[in-house]
Amino acid sequence: MTRKVTFGLANSLDNRIARGDHSYDWLVWDDEVAKISADFFRTIDTVIMGRKTYEVALAAGAWPSTPGIRNYVLSRTLAQGSDTRVEIVNEDGVEFLRRLKQQPGKGICVMGGGELAKPLLEAGLIDELGLNIQPIILGDGIPLFHPMRSPIALERLECRPLANGSVYILYRVKR
Repeated sequence: MTRKVTFGLANSLDNRIARGDHSYDWLVWDDEVAKISADFFRTIDTVIMGRKTYEVALAAGAWPSTPGIRNYVLSRTLAQGSDTRVEIVNEDGVEFLRRLKQQPGKGICVMGGGELAKPLLEAGLIDELGLNIQPIILGDGIPLFHPMRSPIALERLECRPLANGSVYILYRVKR
């Protein structure tokens, strides 16, 4: 049996993950969102993120690290440095995730934007999408998804309105 891979993040109603300058000051983080995240993190033991997500998290001091979870950063430009919280992976993300899915373990979370998600979705490696849709229209910024070769069909597993005005939606990728 292969490990389940969930692509998860927060986005605006118009499907932006950040403003053009990579800021995300519009995201609402509260106790309810923290509980959803904590419950999810108990189901995984691995996080994969792209270089941009890693650098933005470092700059903001918002490190997405949880004890017992391995963190990988997919990057062709970064070298392994002194940050022991992550392992830099300088190889094709599709091949890396394909191998990782076959190894024993709990679920895998892919954090980051559309540049990271696109090839993983197109390769059929993402099993679920968990989105925290924020009650804001940014009008411009970094898109959640980039153009793909073909549509990705989804089945809604959960849809939960949150007290802060956000909506949490979990989809399964149809195969």
